[in-house]
Amino acid sequence: MNLNILFTLHMTEKTNWSLQIAIIMVICNLISILIGRYAIKTRSVKPSIPISGLEGLGLPELLATTSLGHIIGAGTIIGLRSIGIIS
Repeated sequence: MNLNILFTLHMTEKTNWSLQIAIIMVICNLISILIGRYAIKTRSVKPSIPISGLEGLGLPELLATTSLGHIIGAGTIIGLRSIGIIS
């Protein structure tokens, strides 16, 4: 597929970023971090993040959990848009 066609198709779709969507993404990331905090058994030996409640959670674990949080958040936003709850 021609890259220009793909870019044109992507740009014709309007993406309205709002405070609702930002809040949904933040909540999904926080839930993912909390799940990862207790679900990841083998953690890295690197220094942990110095935030209360996240001791023992290093940078690789943080990147992994926030990546999962963004995937869950994107799916949640697409799903809520498709059923008309958010616009």
